[in-house]
Amino acid sequence: MDILFAQIQADLRSNDALRQSSALLQSLQQSAAGRDISVLAKSAVEEIVASPASAVCKKLSFDLIRSTRLTADLWDTVCTDVLTDLDFPDPDVSAAAVSILAAIPSDRLSKLISDTKNQITKCFDSPSDNLRFSITETLGCILARDDLVTLCENNVTLLDKVSGWWARIGQNMLDSSDAVSKVAFESVGRLFQEFDTKRMSRLAGDKLIDSENSLAIRSNWVSSMVDFVWKKRSALMARSLVLPVENFRATVFPIVYAVKAFASGSVEVIRKLSKASGGANGTVVDSNAERLVGVSDVVTHLVPFLASSLDPALIFEVGMDMLYLADVPGGKTEWASQSIIAILTLWDRQEFASARESIVRAVVTNLHLLDLHMQVSLFKRLLLMVRNLRAESDRMHALACICRTALCVDLFAKESVRRGQKPLAGTDIASLFEDARIKDDLNSVTSKTLFREELVASLVESCFQLSLPLPEQKNSGMESRVIGALAYGTGYGALNWTEPALEVVEVCRPCVKWDCDGRTYAIDCYLKLLVRLCHIYDTRGGVKRVKDGASQDQILNETRLQNLQRELAKGLSEVNTPRICARVIWAISEHIDVEGLDPLLADDPEDPLNIIILNMRKVLFDIDSSSDSTNRLLDVQAVLLCAQRLGSHNARAGQLLTKELEEFRNSSMADSVNKHQCRMILQRLKYASSHSERRWPGVTEARGDYPFSHHKLTVQFYESAAAQDRKLEGLVHNAILELWRPEPSELTLLLTKGVESTLLKVPPTATTLTGSSDPCYIEAYHLADSSDGKISLHLKVLNLTELELNRVDIRVGLSGSLYYMDGSPQAVRQLRNLVSQDPVPCSVTVGVSHFERCALWVQVLYYPFYGSAASDYEGDYSEEDPQIMRQKRSLRPELGEPVILRCQPYKIPLTELLIPHKISPVEFFRLWPSLPAIVEYTGTYTYEGSGFKATAAQQCGASPFLSGLKSLSSKPFHKVCSHVIRTVAGFQLCFAAKTWYGGFLGMMIFGASEVSWNVDLGDETTTMICKFVVRASDASITKEIGSDLQGWLDDLTDGGVEYMPEDEVKVAAAERLRISMERIALLKAAQPKKALKSDDEDEEEEDSDEEDDFTTKKKKEKKKDGEEEDDKKKGPTTLSKLTAEEAEHRALQQAVLQEWTDLLI
Repeated sequence: MDILFAQIQADLRSNDALRQSSALLQSLQQSAAGRDISVLAKSAVEEIVASPASAVCKKLSFDLIRSTRLTADLWDTVCTDVLTDLDFPDPDVSAAAVSILAAIPSDRLSKLISDTKNQITKCFDSPSDNLRFSITETLGCILARDDLVTLCENNVTLLDKVSGWWARIGQNMLDSSDAVSKVAFESVGRLFQEFDTKRMSRLAGDKLIDSENSLAIRSNWVSSMVDFVWKKRSALMARSLVLPVENFRATVFPIVYAVKAFASGSVEVIRKLSKASGGANGTVVDSNAERLVGVSDVVTHLVPFLASSLDPALIFEVGMDMLYLADVPGGKTEWASQSIIAILTLWDRQEFASARESIVRAVVTNLHLLDLHMQVSLFKRLLLMVRNLRAESDRMHALACICRTALCVDLFAKESVRRGQKPLAGTDIASLFEDARIKDDLNSVTSKTLFREELVASLVESCFQLSLPLPEQKNSGMESRVIGALAYGTGYGALNWTEPALEVVEVCRPCVKWDCDGRTYAIDCYLKLLVRLCHIYDTRGGVKRVKDGASQDQILNETRLQNLQRELAKGLSEVNTPRICARVIWAISEHIDVEGLDPLLADDPEDPLNIIILNMRKVLFDIDSSSDSTNRLLDVQAVLLCAQRLGSHNARAGQLLTKELEEFRNSSMADSVNKHQCRMILQRLKYASSHSERRWPGVTEARGDYPFSHHKLTVQFYESAAAQDRKLEGLVHNAILELWRPEPSELTLLLTKGVESTLLKVPPTATTLTGSSDPCYIEAYHLADSSDGKISLHLKVLNLTELELNRVDIRVGLSGSLYYMDGSPQAVRQLRNLVSQDPVPCSVTVGVSHFERCALWVQVLYYPFYGSAASDYEGDYSEEDPQIMRQKRSLRPELGEPVILRCQPYKIPLTELLIPHKISPVEFFRLWPSLPAIVEYTGTYTYEGSGFKATAAQQCGASPFLSGLKSLSSKPFHKVCSHVIRTVAGFQLCFAAKTWYGGFLGMMIFGASEVSWNVDLGDETTTMICKFVVRASDASITKEIGSDLQGWLDDLTDGGVEYMPEDEVKVAAAERLRISMERIALLKAAQPKKALKSDDEDEEEEDSDEEDDFTTKKKKEKKKDGEEEDDKKKGPTTLSKLTAEEAEHRALQQAVLQEWTDLLI
């Protein structure tokens, strides 16, 4: 390999362009093979970049530079050569120099662009197509980068230049060269797309922070380009038609985005963000007609390509962009239908298979834009398409859209019939799901796919969303046109949600017979909806009559529900598992009209009540189930509760159930708990039968709740099916909420909230790493990216000496779980020409391998006597060969002795490796006992006592004993409880988070208030004690937290809470007890003696059982002698025997239990 590298270096030193280009190609091959080519890159910079060479060699050299890392010396050489080459007479050489601008490091880019701004402007006017292409392509890539936007914030001249360059890129869309025009369209389209999706930070490499000014700068660029495209739309469409057909695809999105921005009014939002007035800086559209004409022109321009093009990618691009235009105000359904037909044709031809998910998502998302006939015709086909999608999230989103469309179409069709219109065939729920494959799936007992469970769960959850009030829509100027069934179904038509819900429970009735390998989520959803409908229609009271005020629709619906209940009761014998059987029995027996049943015989096998009791017996006496595998205990409990409620409600049911419960109680199948429970139920049934006139109806009334869930109460009955249920529930809920209650877009939030929006982050507080007397001042802050698992450390170096430091090396070492991407143990950043008091930024990016404490160690080496004799020094890289190391050792004396400054370590807070985990309180409290790893500790902080400050805080609604925990609101934790559990006695906080690597972490904080102890002691400072309990899914998490509890508390509370060892806690408690006893003793000593004596006598009388008879007789004689007044005064006392600590503890317990009860209900 050394021989090959030596040969390549020899070729690079030659003046033969052919040999040089061949050597550069070999170097690129070595780089692609993963070999270190830093030596070759150095030779390429010195022999080709820094000297005159052909354009091909220059371009290959810059490609080689992009594939490796360069030292500061070599980057200086490259930047100097770019300045020279931009003025080179050969435009191809200048084009090669322009192409390297995108690879220049951020810290050098500002100076280089400022130095070359005149040359860059001249490149736009060059007669060479190659040079205009290169400058348009390169600037299109770098002008939207975060680092360049940050530079523009601090440099008004550079901002004006960049804004002018964007205008030139826009003009290049009309360039005579096809290549230049195409790349200009791509650059403008990239600007629009990145602004719309807010993905700009991905381009810069480091995750920089969006500030208000940077957002205004980008918005200004976007609004100016939108104005330009709107004004020149006719010329741009004509220019795109002249381009080669393979380049036409790049021209579609910029035109469509700009026209949509004007037609929908979103350009006004962009102008507000850019802080520019519409009249001065933007185009004003006079009427909606002009906007609609503009949209129609674009649609007319694009439609021919849907039918005549043979390129699947072009058909897909045009179809997607026409769908993007279809929902503008005044749009036509034909625009959406033509696009959807063209896209579905790609599906039928099995072309563009890589975009299958995108095709389905586009169709189902815009399904509401079609007319009713086409929606119905596409419905069955879409169900089969969605069934074949691989990605679960795409499948769930598509199912949510389809189910919403089905419900709204059903509502809209029924309303049309009520208004006298002709009914449209196939619009009811049963017809929409009558496809043979779907029917087979629903009716088969076993199935290997989860699709039918996903379909039933999505349908039921969509019905529940219809029943809820929709969120208020605020006018932001960006609403889309919504027509037809969706507008009615999600508007006032949603009041009739029970009608489609009734059809849903009829269509999905076979699901109770499924054998889902232990999964119950879909069946639970179905039974929950059935119970809700039965409660709303009050099926227990029978079918209402017209003379009772019931409408014909209500009578019909109640009759259908009663028939459905009886069909479910008859099919109980076909239910596969005892668990589902018990839940179906609950759903039927709670709401069935038992009084309306009139069997011919008492033991009529067709009677629903007899069938229900027979199946109750099957569950109670099921000998095949094992409590370890199927959790039979819960099934038996459900049946017993059902028997109690059903027997108390109906006398005939009570008689039948009494016999069954007696038999079960005396059998070996019942354990001791079940026997006691049966005895209690039998007593209640006996009382209800003998006191029918005294029975309180509130005991057995139907509440409409469904008390079952797929969640397990404990972890001892853990099953894999429960995990699958939880996963399916999460997918369905996310898809439903994303569709029915979408979160507002980032642009809308920025417009409504402005600077207060959380999207505009405040840069983190910098930490000083050097001392006050050090010659270099260094401060640092970090940015964490949990999605990539990376942390970027940003340093600001300030030369405090009066000398100009020609060279400063910044070395950054790692400890803990940090690592560099290339595997090197440390990073070196070489800084040059540090002028006194001039800050210089630099940064490093590291990866985090696991949840562990970590730190970055910064060391500064600067050379006050650095001369020009060491121009070949390349930095301390351990991977270089021994020859280079010997050269560096021989050159080191000429550098002068460096001054080494060791900075304090920059510690990454452990909380940075966490992300908030949204979880419901019920799930949190159920999951909490099952977390295996636990660590407990105590912390203290000071708060203001009961003086003026504390009184003012309480009047403002702030609690004085939470002052030390305020910083928790800014930490990556999800607050589980709906509000803080507070009492006069104390508080409890619950938080949930996950590590970057999936581990779960739950934390509870308990605190007791001591405010009541300082009522009249003035404005004092008091010590507050908190108990922290942390539980995690992995012992490594709690081990890392427990290794440095004070550091963890500092990370949590920003240094506000101090760790207190358990020994000190006990000492403090003993000290408080001693002080309390002393105060009590002082109060007793201050009381009069007579009062003390009577108290003693009262105490003696209360303890009379423990005294001997002689003492008792003596007391009675004293009473007779004259102290009868005390006997009259003495009565039952109301004083509590609890101590203050016990009363406080009981009050806190009561508050916690009350909060848990509210959350569970």
